[in-house]
Amino acid sequence: MNAEFDFSDDVVIVTGACGALGSAVCEAFQRAGATVAAIDVVDVESDDSLLELADGIHFYQVDLTEETIVIETVQGIASEFGGIDALCNVAGTWRGGNPVEDTDTELFDFLFDVNLKTMFLASKHALPHLQESEGAIVSVSARSSLEGGSGDGIYRASKAGVRLLTETIAEENTGVVRANAVMPSVLDTPMNREMMTHSDDWVDPSDVAQVILFLCSDAARVTSGAAVPVYGEA
Repeated sequence: MNAEFDFSDDVVIVTGACGALGSAVCEAFQRAGATVAAIDVVDVESDDSLLELADGIHFYQVDLTEETIVIETVQGIASEFGGIDALCNVAGTWRGGNPVEDTDTELFDFLFDVNLKTMFLASKHALPHLQESEGAIVSVSARSSLEGGSGDGIYRASKAGVRLLTETIAEENTGVVRANAVMPSVLDTPMNREMMTHSDDWVDPSDVAQVILFLCSDAARVTSGAAVPVYGEA
């Protein structure tokens, strides 16, 4: 069974666009006809970028932890393309760590900035445009956000924040903007392959991208406030 989506005339913002999942989401929306505003702090021309620019993908190198820059970028995208129909908060990263008593504050700040603050600021300033278009937000949480665990507790807490803020946005925008999260386990990315050599639960980013397209589509118009497992089992 094949699933096809048509996002012609839609404007979609994707954060973390140069990463493995972000680039897969950009490419999936572009193939579905959307105008894609791809955002990342990484230069798209750098060796670290996995995003290949194509017709319909417009790149913005932006630090999403700086609110004034987020305001300028989101307003600029809305003005240039006539609105915003969907926001995909993909920007994020994983780091392991020490027990709480041995955790550096710098690591805490870094993970909450990258994983939660970027999602908060992008959502905050995209929402007025999404309310006009009755659009959708999909954010990337994590399977591990559902429980505490040793070794990456700060990461888990930051991704739990993404999930709970998603539920809040959904509640505050009932009937206007749909907000959902996806919860990957271990994505098959170059960085994860390097850091998680003992995992066998690899999920292809392109498969997660298809779920994100579904959640942004009219097919999911009755779904909001959900945290969707994308790790092969629930």
